[in-house]
Amino acid sequence: MRRLVLFAFLFVAGTALASPDRWELEWPQTNFSRSAVTDWSEIQSGGPPKDGIPAISDPKFLRVSDETRLGKREPVITLEVDGAEPRAYPIRYLIWHEIVNDRVGEIPVAVTYCPLCNSGMSFDRRTAAGTLTFGVSGKLRHSDMVMYDRETESWWQQAIGRAIVGDLTGTELKTLPTWMESWEEFSSRNPDGLVMNEPTYNRDYGRNPYRGYDTLSRPFLYSGENPPHGISPLARIVRVGDRAWTLERLSAEGEISEAGITLSWRAGQASALDTGRIAKGRDVGSVRVRNASGQNIAHDVMFAFAFHAFWPEGRWMLADGG
Repeated sequence: MRRLVLFAFLFVAGTALASPDRWELEWPQTNFSRSAVTDWSEIQSGGPPKDGIPAISDPKFLRVSDETRLGKREPVITLEVDGAEPRAYPIRYLIWHEIVNDRVGEIPVAVTYCPLCNSGMSFDRRTAAGTLTFGVSGKLRHSDMVMYDRETESWWQQAIGRAIVGDLTGTELKTLPTWMESWEEFSSRNPDGLVMNEPTYNRDYGRNPYRGYDTLSRPFLYSGENPPHGISPLARIVRVGDRAWTLERLSAEGEISEAGITLSWRAGQASALDTGRIAKGRDVGSVRVRNASGQNIAHDVMFAFAFHAFWPEGRWMLADGG
């Protein structure tokens, strides 16, 4: 939590400096004349500078049978693409790097995780402007990571996969149907699959630098409204499009079929944002979302405050069906 205290200090100092004029010195290649941001005070420094949190490109992989570091309940982001071997990206690495630029089959992908929003989204890196490579800007908006592409240095909102500042403003990335599950679930289903190997950085992989974060009463660097219906800001919700189901409801019912989709929950996945060691986090379970044909569809298990911030008119699917 000392890291969060330091960030809070930097937040107070950075609030007065939050303007595109200030950032033009830091980001001379970014076109600040194009932007979807109307209130620049929403964008704050998260503490680390540009690339202070180093994204990973061209990661190395191990066979599932060769992986010995991961605990059974540790969370991974799973990416299964037709014609390619299934891949698992452990949160123990993403919590320190936040973005992995990879290629799976013919698809260049960006696997992303924002710890402050618990948002784990994966995107196709191909756009009309070409294939992009993403890094961590060090900026936050509504406590969510602002990514940047190395080709145009446009800024992108991670939770929505859309460029918000720069030449590519308004461009949207295609979201891929990935999900978070326990290492045991992935490895049992894919005994011949691949898992991302430990990066060659000096990090205490397996440690949670945000200890106790997901039980705080208020999220870090967020000054917006709390969610409606008395839902705690740091409660996990399952977002599909502009709809949100609380994890509390889903875990109690086990399976919900509404709005043309089926959401299911099973125990066994540790929270990455609870105890000091990720593998020992409390059980928050794993979520899968499928359409009427049984196909996996894109979704996010994020904190309620972030859903409300980015989808203020979004629909809350409550116990009565919404």
